[in-house]
Amino acid sequence: MKAYIFPGQGAQFEGMGKDLYEKSIIAKKMFEKANEILGYNITEIMFSGSAEDLKQTKVTQPAIFLHAVISANLMGEAFQPQMVAGHSLGEFSALVAAKALSFEDGLKLVYQRAMAMQEACELKPSTMAAVLGLEDALVEEVCKNTTGIVVAANYNCPGQLVISGDVEAVNQACEVLKERGAKRALILPVGGAFHSPLMEPAREKLARAIMETEFQNPICPVYQNAVAKAVTDKDEIKQNLIAQLTAPVLWTQSIQQMIADGGDLFIEIGPGKVLTGLMRSINREVAAEKAEV
Repeated sequence: MKAYIFPGQGAQFEGMGKDLYEKSIIAKKMFEKANEILGYNITEIMFSGSAEDLKQTKVTQPAIFLHAVISANLMGEAFQPQMVAGHSLGEFSALVAAKALSFEDGLKLVYQRAMAMQEACELKPSTMAAVLGLEDALVEEVCKNTTGIVVAANYNCPGQLVISGDVEAVNQACEVLKERGAKRALILPVGGAFHSPLMEPAREKLARAIMETEFQNPICPVYQNAVAKAVTDKDEIKQNLIAQLTAPVLWTQSIQQMIADGGDLFIEIGPGKVLTGLMRSINREVAAEKAEV
């Protein structure tokens, strides 16, 4: 079965989407519609902005979403998903591609998500760290025994788990994890503690926006981050999407479940090749490739 996977924050790059805009009238219309919806010229920042410009939360998340959704759209008849999943922010791209959400509503929610997360980040100094080379259970145990808020946030692939929480607790956990044998415990250049309890104010804001948005049942199963299983009911999709901001991203578990359910070709749509790389660490036997648009 053919599975499409969509990347999250961190996949942005300078000049992203310019080639799509220049070669397709459909892409041009979608980008121009995005400028209108957002109320600022995101295309100018995507095509000509610096890496620093693209790092702004209000730009990063909509930019990655736009690149992924427009790329899927440009594939036309070739885009025939039998299952989809998206990493964190990428879940919104996956839902639009699977027709559970309209392009316009998806973009509005992504922008609201970005702004709500930005506000939550400003309430308390917080961060994330990548931990390499340890078993998940050991990382979870260290987090549990650390004073303050620190939790396992992104299960990216075996041996790569991102932790998230307040600055002091994350730093303390990193020191202990190094002592316990981590190859690396590296603080990430992010704005705050995504997928942790510190995102509760953002979750509440986004929950209201999601509940007011019309969703459809998707055209294929969506494997959602918060539950790592196939979901096809629009109301369940909404609840899992709301939970996502404070729940861990169960990416490894989602991919393993997709493979167990028959996924044998994984195609990454959107900027970068991060997920294709993670696929090789999760299961080297399964085919993974970047989409040709």
